[in-house]
Amino acid sequence: MTDRPSRLAGLAGMPVRLLTAAAYATVLLAAVLFGGTLGLALLVAVLGVLACRELLTIVRGTARASADAVALFGVAAMPLASAAWGSAGLLGVASAATLALLLAHTTTPSASARETAVTLLGVTYIGVLLSHLVLVRTLDTGLALVLVAIVSVWASDVFAYLVGSTLGRHKMAPRISPNKSWEGFIAGTVGTVAVWTIGARVIELGITTPLAAATGIAVALAAVAGDLFESRLKREAGVKDSGTALPGHGGFLDRIDSLILVSAVVYYVMLAGGVR
Repeated sequence: MTDRPSRLAGLAGMPVRLLTAAAYATVLLAAVLFGGTLGLALLVAVLGVLACRELLTIVRGTARASADAVALFGVAAMPLASAAWGSAGLLGVASAATLALLLAHTTTPSASARETAVTLLGVTYIGVLLSHLVLVRTLDTGLALVLVAIVSVWASDVFAYLVGSTLGRHKMAPRISPNKSWEGFIAGTVGTVAVWTIGARVIELGITTPLAAATGIAVALAAVAGDLFESRLKREAGVKDSGTALPGHGGFLDRIDSLILVSAVVYYVMLAGGVR
């Protein structure tokens, strides 16, 4: 039986969730539509740093690694380098940040391998992967591709929630994310495929309808994988949300966990499809 007080509490908090979601969507879409590649890179840098700080906190608890500043600087620099020099810029900054962290570990007696490994996770998982959204923006039809990628992630979340919360019976990963169901995943996949195929026909994406459908499937898989990975991290740390900065939504990492992996998947699927 459904817990009625819990459902009422959830409904009571819905206005706050909607306001937060609207504010986040407005800022993100404004950066994409009016900020150009540099504007998007600046927003990605801010989101990346905030999400990386949350990641380091929930995984390490109260511990602080001496190389955090290096990691956060690298995460901020990666999208900017991607905007300026493309994939070569991203690789260069990622390599430099990794080298700096290795040197910091070697020269800091109190540093532990676990702390350094977690810090490197933040650099690669958030910094490298999320910066691919900027690389997508540098493609010939980058503006349209970024918009469709973002909207498709939202569609995946909305369709999965609506169907999963009403018709979901078969749990996808009950030990990691008990609320996720296969019914919700299928609905989310339908939503992402619809967004990409409609986008390919209505907006100039530079891709065929079959490639758009394949991209939608790849995005759906990447979105749920990114969500489940972050859920696993939080479950291991014993926390419900990555932070409290976004009322009704938790932290910044909670908000972009799907987009992180989707950004890289869209970029490489587009390259494989001949988009340059």
